[in-house]
Amino acid sequence: MYKKIFIAVLIIGLTNIPAFSKVKKSDIGNTVNDKEYPAAEQVLPQKKVDNEQPLTISGSVVKNVDMTLDKCIELALGNNPQINAAFHDMLASDTRIKQVWSNYFPQINWQTGYTRMRQLQLSDVFSENLTYNYWVLGQITLQQMLYDFGVTQNQATIKRLDYQTYKASLAGVINDIIYQTKDAYYNLQLAIENKRVAEDNVNKYELFYNQAKAFYKIGMNPKVDVTIAQSNLSNAKLQLIQAENSVNLAIAQLNNIMGVPFIDKYDVTERLGYVPVDITLNKAVDIARESRPELKMAELKVESARQTVKLVKKSYFPTLSVEGQYQRGGAHPNSNYGYNLGGYLTFPTINGALIRNEIKEAKYLYDRELANAQNTQNAIYLEIQNAYLKLTEKKAQIPVAILQVKQAKENYELSYGRYRVGEASPIELREAQVTYQEAQLAYYNTLYGYNSAKAALEKAVGKNLVTAEEPIELKK
Repeated sequence: MYKKIFIAVLIIGLTNIPAFSKVKKSDIGNTVNDKEYPAAEQVLPQKKVDNEQPLTISGSVVKNVDMTLDKCIELALGNNPQINAAFHDMLASDTRIKQVWSNYFPQINWQTGYTRMRQLQLSDVFSENLTYNYWVLGQITLQQMLYDFGVTQNQATIKRLDYQTYKASLAGVINDIIYQTKDAYYNLQLAIENKRVAEDNVNKYELFYNQAKAFYKIGMNPKVDVTIAQSNLSNAKLQLIQAENSVNLAIAQLNNIMGVPFIDKYDVTERLGYVPVDITLNKAVDIARESRPELKMAELKVESARQTVKLVKKSYFPTLSVEGQYQRGGAHPNSNYGYNLGGYLTFPTINGALIRNEIKEAKYLYDRELANAQNTQNAIYLEIQNAYLKLTEKKAQIPVAILQVKQAKENYELSYGRYRVGEASPIELREAQVTYQEAQLAYYNTLYGYNSAKAALEKAVGKNLVTAEEPIELKK
C-alpha cells in the first residue's frame, strides 16, 4: 500500500513542476528562471503571522483531524526531503545511460571564418609579397562512430547498474523513513500514555490531599499529613507538566520526520497496543534476501566493478568511424568548394605501463566490493538478529508487565482503603501510589519497546510483516 501511495505522490509532484518561461535567445545561459530555479531562501517554509491565512503545506492535513499511523506514513512519503533527493538522484542516473549511448549518434560540426595570410618562406624565395585572403563561407563536418569493439556497451552497462543502485538506494531511504516514522509515532503514543498516567496520578493525589485535610479538620491526623499530601500533589503536577512537554517534543520529532514541521495540530486516535507477529529468525533472513535494498545494492556494486575490469581491458581497442566534410570558400567567399569522405580505424595512444596498472586497480576494487558485500550481508544479519531477539524479549515481558500493574493497582486500592479508615499512614499510601505509577509506566514502555522492535525488524528485512488486522486489547 505504501508503494502505491508513494507513486501517487510522485506523480502529483511531477505534474506540478512549472514550465520553462519564455526568454530571449540572447539571455540563454546568462539568466536564471526564478520560477524554475528559485533561490535557497525562497524554498524555506515560512512561519505564520497574525491575521494571515494558515500556512498550506502540500500533503498536510487540515486542522484538528484524527491522525493514524497510515496517515503519518503517507505524509512522510510525500513530504520528506530525503526521499525527494534520492528520487532525483535516480532520475539523474537514468540520463547518464542515455549520455553514454549518445556515442552512437552522429556528430555535426559547422564553422565559418576568414584568414589573411602572408607566407614568410615563399615570399623570400620569390622575392615577392605573397599575401592572400582565405575565406571559409561554411564548413560542415559529419562524423559517425560505427563500432568501438564493445567499449560503449560496457560503459552503458556500468551506468545501467548505477541506475539500479540508485533505485535500490531510493528504496532504502523509503524503508528507513518508514521506520523512523513508525518509531516516532510509537514514541508519541508512549508520551500520550505517560501523560494519561500523570493526569491520573494528579487526580489520585488530589483525593489523598482532600482526605488528609478532612482528617485534620476533625482531629484524626496531624497537620504533617496535610503537608505531605500537599507536597505529593505538587510533585504530581510537576510530573504532569513534564509529561505534557514530552508530548509536544514527540509531536515535533514526528512532524520533522514527516517533513511537515509547521503542520497544524492534530489528534492521535490510536492507543499504544500489542499487535502479535509470528515469524522465525530463519524466515526473517529469507525475507531480507529478497527485500532488503542494501543487499541488492551490494550485489549491483560487485557487478559494476566486474564490468569496470572488462572496460579497462578494452583500452587497447580502436574505434571504427566514417567522416564526411563539405566546404565553400577560397580566395572569395563563394569562389570554390571542396569535400572529402573517409573511413577511419583510430587506435588510442597506448601507454602499456599505465593500462596494466589500471587493470590491476580495477581488479583490486572488484575484490574490495566482494568484501564489502560480505560485510553488508553480515551487518544485516546482525541487525535482524538484534531486532528479532529484542522483539522476542519485549513480547515475553508484556504478560509480566500486565501482572505487575494488576498487583500494584490492587495494593494501591488496599492502601487507600486502609487510609480512608485511618489504618494506613501517608507514607504507606504514597509508596503504594508510586509503585502503581511506576508499574503503569513500565507497562507502556514495554509496549513501546515491542512496537519499536517490530518496526526495526520490518526495516531490517525490508518489508512489512504480516500481523493481526486489529491490535489486541490487553486488560490490566
